Amino acid sequence: MNILVIGGGGREHALIWKLKQSSAITEIYCIPGNAGISQLAKCADKPVDDFPAIEKYCKNNNIGLIIVGPEAPLIKGFVDYFEKKNFRVFGPNKAAAQLEGSKAFAKTFLHNCNIPTASFEIFSSPKQALDFIKNPMFNSPHVQPGYPIVIKADGLAAGKGVIICHTLAEAEKAIDVIMLKKVFGSAGDKIVIEEFIGGEEASILCFTDGETIVPMVPVQDHKRIYDDDQGPNTGGMGCYAPVTKLDDELHRKIREKVLTPTIAGLKKENILYRGVIYVGIMIVNSDPFVLEYNVRFGDPETQVIMPLLKTDILKIMEYINLGKLKEIKIEWEKKYCVSVIMASSGYPGGYSKGKVVTGLEKADALPEVIVFHAGTAFPQKETAQGLIEHDRSQMVTSGGRVVGVTATGNTLQEAIDRSYEAVPLIQFEGAQWRKDIGRKGL
Repeated sequence: MNILVIGGGGREHALIWKLKQSSAITEIYCIPGNAGISQLAKCADKPVDDFPAIEKYCKNNNIGLIIVGPEAPLIKGFVDYFEKKNFRVFGPNKAAAQLEGSKAFAKTFLHNCNIPTASFEIFSSPKQALDFIKNPMFNSPHVQPGYPIVIKADGLAAGKGVIICHTLAEAEKAIDVIMLKKVFGSAGDKIVIEEFIGGEEASILCFTDGETIVPMVPVQDHKRIYDDDQGPNTGGMGCYAPVTKLDDELHRKIREKVLTPTIAGLKKENILYRGVIYVGIMIVNSDPFVLEYNVRFGDPETQVIMPLLKTDILKIMEYINLGKLKEIKIEWEKKYCVSVIMASSGYPGGYSKGKVVTGLEKADALPEVIVFHAGTAFPQKETAQGLIEHDRSQMVTSGGRVVGVTATGNTLQEAIDRSYEAVPLIQFEGAQWRKDIGRKGL
């Protein structure tokens, strides 16, 4: 079977790395891919939302299954479009993808399903939002009224549309940035303002066929740009799995209070959800509260989940699409995994591209180390005949997050040590990374 993976980041590299281990796959294709992915799959530089062009590509390459990595195509109805064209697709449909496409929809869904979450208010009017933040009062038993509060852009904002505000001035600035200056575009047409709940964060990614829901190994992401969770939010600066602080009792609470009600709530809404559902959890006094839903594999969470997954990922996807998830046993390595993101200087703000990357082979050669590419490319050059082709003699940066240096170990400390042994071997101008990934788990 020929497989097409949509996306070009570290998540997609990790998925393709795992898919490559399946004996049922003949050829893997990727749109658009990156320099690292191109060493495992055939890449085509096409927009991920150009559905007709991708449809033609699928027909030309006899694609048997399309796997959608990023959220944007899912929210635009990728699955609906291609299923109508009789293609098999792994991922949720447009109705299900609202859980990530609109934070207002997700918060209302959580409220209606009685799933624990922070109390919130939804605003389409900047004036009403500004009036509310002057004296933010939530109907909540969790925290005292007032600051800090959390302000979220309703739509997609590349993981950067969540702002924690400690003062009225910060909240006013957040509303100005999101709703008036439209830094996140139409994602800021509406905002969610909610109480701030502090605790330990965990990412619970699950496989589901709409009836059965099976959690993967729990992951803890590190979203802030600097050590000790300082600085602005990013798409994720690294993570580790499994989360050491999730005991059996907490797993039970997450299943009973969050996962089972989520599937029941979707069924009540007549939404068939098949694919991966990612629940962002905050653990407060040994109780889980849902921060957000994502409707796909996480990035960088996938980079630590795939090395720990023993079962054939393609087989799992096929069972999900058949509605038979309960019939497959999913097995995991009894190990730990850590991924440290190396990012471009200036990220998560403005950053330069085209910086030469070296040392990748040295890092990859270390025991139990895998380097997943997120923002890498081969520079273009013009041939003597005037044609444009890629110069594969060197690799350059092409994104904010450049690579995820991932390592496994029998202990968390061993995985951390292996990852940080590899990180300094990889060099590019302005490289930045956190020095404390996984430390919370110790």
